[in-house]
Amino acid sequence: MIESIAPVDFAVIGAGIAGASVAYRMAQEAKVLLLERESQPGYHSTGRSAAMFEPAYGPAPIRALTRASADFFGTPPQGFCDGALLAPRAAIFLAREDQLPSLEAFLADMAGLPGIERLSAQDLEARVPLLRPGYASAGAFDPLGSDIDVHALLAGFLAAFRAAGGQLVTKAEVQGLARKQGLWQVQTSAGLVQAKAVINAAGAWADQLGALAGAETIGLVPKRRTALLVDPPEALASQDLPLIVDMDEDFYIKPDAGRLLISPANEDPELPCDVQPDELDVAICVDRIQQAFDLPIRRIAHKWAGLRSFVADKSPVVGWSQQVEGFFWLAGQGGYGIQSSPALSRYAAALALGHSAPADILAEGLELASIAVERLGR
Repeated sequence: MIESIAPVDFAVIGAGIAGASVAYRMAQEAKVLLLERESQPGYHSTGRSAAMFEPAYGPAPIRALTRASADFFGTPPQGFCDGALLAPRAAIFLAREDQLPSLEAFLADMAGLPGIERLSAQDLEARVPLLRPGYASAGAFDPLGSDIDVHALLAGFLAAFRAAGGQLVTKAEVQGLARKQGLWQVQTSAGLVQAKAVINAAGAWADQLGALAGAETIGLVPKRRTALLVDPPEALASQDLPLIVDMDEDFYIKPDAGRLLISPANEDPELPCDVQPDELDVAICVDRIQQAFDLPIRRIAHKWAGLRSFVADKSPVVGWSQQVEGFFWLAGQGGYGIQSSPALSRYAAALALGHSAPADILAEGLELASIAVERLGR
């Protein structure tokens, strides 16, 4: 329970990767309280992510933020974590004959990235031993990807947040929001919090939280994605495989702790909830994977689902509400929130604290209007 405490500068709502990272940034300069409705941080989307650091993944604002996050991932602050946050994992994108226009558009869009190359059907079959001959007509290779240690990243943000004097309160579901005499009165299941400003990092619940505060609607849609773990063929050195993605993202497959993680890469609209895998998703996933790969799937070792929340243009929503005072949006990261979190949290914290946007993030080509609240709020 929250004991009676003096008003804080910022109440950050949601302790997934978005809330934890921005709370860590702001706690260096302000008094910050981080509120989480579940019994542990990262229970929903963050804790269910098969996250990759993939500079070629996502819309242009995400790619810019991901590039701007590379230095943090490569060289975290001293004491932030015990080991490396990244482990190299190249990516291969597969294109059937009917997907060649998508491949050419992708390669044109990625022309500025080092190491991106077009692969022939023969190249693909040589590099992906599971691939069925004749399935793909061409593809693309991206050597810049890496697996992300999501647990270490989230734990690092939370530990650094606490070390800076921040306080985390779990089992604190927000039940009411009202602004009185220049302070937000945040009524939670753990007690009342008073804050000069509220940071809405509530993930799939962000639009609901906005409505509770009387803020604009951003049109956030949580979308279910299902993932499965299956056993690889015994003779396959599965850990050496790249991430393999369908060109139109109809499936992906990657190594995961001695097994293969497979997904139909579905985006099915859901209400905010503790989402569970749908059996139809599971069947579709197995069918798509077996069409593309010679991979007998005799049993499913584990299955789960997570929510990836998007607005219409699939870019994040960052900034002060245009409708209510002291309410800050940090929402809509979709499936890209972990790989972009170091830079996105730094920009969001700078904006919330009244600082200029970091020059190195702008140098990566981020157009601030592309992630601003004003483009969507209504």
